[in-house]
Amino acid sequence: MSIQVKFFASLREKMGVSESKIDSVATAGEAWDRTTNNAERPINVLVAINLEYAQFDDPISDGDEVAFFPPVTGG
Repeated sequence: MSIQVKFFASLREKMGVSESKIDSVATAGEAWDRTTNNAERPINVLVAINLEYAQFDDPISDGDEVAFFPPVTGG
């Protein structure tokens, strides 16, 4: 199985890719590391696992979707 990793907004532009599939990893942070070649993690980046807000150290399982995106602002 695999994990779907998605990047949104400015992160998508910075990474040059909107989504990627990777083999199993244990945490959302490991998914970031694998898909970005260990790029430094932005301080304010948000993480979601299966559409639920999460943290970099939260566990993930085969078949999960992990998304990374900048803070949402609005007015």
